[in-house]
Amino acid sequence: MTAAPLAVLIGPPGSGKTTVAARLGARLGVAVRDTDADVEATAGKPISEIFLDEGEPHFRLLEAAAVRAALAEHRGVLSLGAGAVVDPHTRALLAGLPVIFLDVPLAEAVKRVGLDAPRPLLALNPRQRWRELMEQRRPLYTEVARAVIETGGRTPDEVAQAVQDALELTTA
Repeated sequence: MTAAPLAVLIGPPGSGKTTVAARLGARLGVAVRDTDADVEATAGKPISEIFLDEGEPHFRLLEAAAVRAALAEHRGVLSLGAGAVVDPHTRALLAGLPVIFLDVPLAEAVKRVGLDAPRPLLALNPRQRWRELMEQRRPLYTEVARAVIETGGRTPDEVAQAVQDALELTTA
């Protein structure tokens, strides 16, 4: 891979990946891409329906393909789905790239995504499940991240500025 995205945002549900990606892309004057949106476009249905109709393993295959394509094609700001890092091949592709882990405390994540949001992995006992997912994924997020940025109590613009500073990106 000769070129790469300017920034790749990873993190749990509610960390602000999609919102911060949009703000950062606008600041830098570059396109923004979200692999969750890519998966939904490919499948022709929402992620929650993919989980219900075909199951999580099928979704993870679609997700890994979306990440592979985005990393190969996209040069702007890229937001990955919360679980993309569970795939070892995805983590290998992220090695050495400008990856930022947007971290968020549980209470803040719950405020942002609510407990009724259509997030299949958080459907039953969302607070407990979020904690379990973070216990599993935090080491994977930190493994591939160049920097960790706490998003709790910060505005999307403040987080976008922190990402920009961490990656030493200049505004367009």
